[in-house]
Amino acid sequence: MGQLFQHIACCIDDSPASDLAIAEAERLADPDTRLSLVHVTTDPVAYPDEHGEYVADPASGHESARRWLERKAKSTPGAVPVLLTGHPGASVCTWVDEVAADLVVATAHRGFTQRVLLGSFASYLAHHSPANVLLVRPEKILSVPPHS
Repeated sequence: MGQLFQHIACCIDDSPASDLAIAEAERLADPDTRLSLVHVTTDPVAYPDEHGEYVADPASGHESARRWLERKAKSTPGAVPVLLTGHPGASVCTWVDEVAADLVVATAHRGFTQRVLLGSFASYLAHHSPANVLLVRPEKILSVPPHS
């Protein structure tokens, strides 16, 4: 059987849920698949600097985001970091179209309040991506009493 995906774009942020998306992208990739870890920053951006202080300067914030993304990519064998700016959904969709990625992997992990206030990145990708989209849902940890 031939290569299933030539280029997988894995959208990540600094949440633990992104590790699930990376794991799924790695599972779907074969040795010849190009794997891009994609992160989007917006202006103004606030990222912690080396001392844990949050910076709101766009240039410093983008530089901090770039360093964070590069560290993340180094810990993911074969991954290439891609830092985009602008509206997250639109920026990813435009980039995916430009590079002709085969698959976009992302997590759907925002709660109801965050989706209402911030919008849903996952929903935007599902409706606007020029490539197929795989949404990874984090496991919900439920405290359910055992059946008697």
